[in-house]
Amino acid sequence: MYLQYASIPLNDLRRHGNTVITDLREAVESVITSGQYILGSWVERFESDFAAYCGVQHAVGVANGTDALELALRAAGCKAGDEIVTVANAGGYATNAILHTGALPVYADIDPHTFLMTAHTFLQAITPVTKAVIVTHLYGLMADMPALCQAAANHGITIIEDCAQAHGASIAGKKAGSWGMFGCFSFYPTKNLGTLGDAGCIVTNDDTLAERLRSLRQYGWKHKYYLPEEIGRNSRMDELQAAVLVRLLTHLDEWNRKRRQIIHHYRTALNHDGIRFQRIDTDDHFVAHLCVTRVRERTRLMQFLRQEKIASDIHYPIADYAQPAVIRHIGEKASLPATEQILPELLTIPCFPEMTKEETEHVITVIKRHLSS
Repeated sequence: MYLQYASIPLNDLRRHGNTVITDLREAVESVITSGQYILGSWVERFESDFAAYCGVQHAVGVANGTDALELALRAAGCKAGDEIVTVANAGGYATNAILHTGALPVYADIDPHTFLMTAHTFLQAITPVTKAVIVTHLYGLMADMPALCQAAANHGITIIEDCAQAHGASIAGKKAGSWGMFGCFSFYPTKNLGTLGDAGCIVTNDDTLAERLRSLRQYGWKHKYYLPEEIGRNSRMDELQAAVLVRLLTHLDEWNRKRRQIIHHYRTALNHDGIRFQRIDTDDHFVAHLCVTRVRERTRLMQFLRQEKIASDIHYPIADYAQPAVIRHIGEKASLPATEQILPELLTIPCFPEMTKEETEHVITVIKRHLSS
């Protein structure tokens, strides 16, 4: 029986870390004893391992996932006057990166069942000055990359994949990050593959672009202190995060399997009109980063869960184009029907690899009780 007064978090990083504590201690010790802390052999090792895992030629480690998006945009030649298509329901990270390049975001609507951009909504959003599209794979589910790649190719538009919530996801055996010109990843601690701080990387199959990214992540240097072409930024992956990631990458597929299992349990047990799950047409490319649902009377359910000491959250409550700081750059924009439809209903419930069957059952029991009230 589940303990009445236990607390169930959305994610439990302490529990997660304790399952790999030996790996973490070995990683930290190896970096301390090496005396090399930035862009060293561990970064090179992780770049090689992660590129192989994603099925691409290159991975370029950077400081965080948002930097990865911005540097990918810059390497793709995006600049002031360009328009970049993205979605408005994914937390604002792509918008932030786009605005930092001087380009302007243009928002595509989403499928209200998958919460993702489609080839149709992408094509509705493009204009003659569309330079690129950032396709966000959200909550562990990949967008329809075969259709999007075809649509973008037909119009000469560069695809950048935002894979911050899709480590290990795939379509027909082809991994997230390997479809577009670039795939951008975050290794923030709560991600499917998270580290002990902040880190990110960009994957690509283009040798020349990979070399440009390595220059851009370190001031624009061709070699130390020499800036021949353009100003970059300081966005370097450190050795500690890389050493941790090398070890944790070997656990990723198993963690993803456990995440999928939890959400499958939820979906099977909570078969009720009052709660709808992100539509998954096939499980082979879903990695269950977050369990995001649509519920009526969201505030009431959140309060009910809180009373039962079960965490919940909203990913994400505000459309990018409605954020005051964004409006200052792009002006007032018409809302997108499907995006606006889902925002008031989104609710995230607990899902993490170490979540026990008893915890999952308790969440289900509490939600069922609410739905029947």
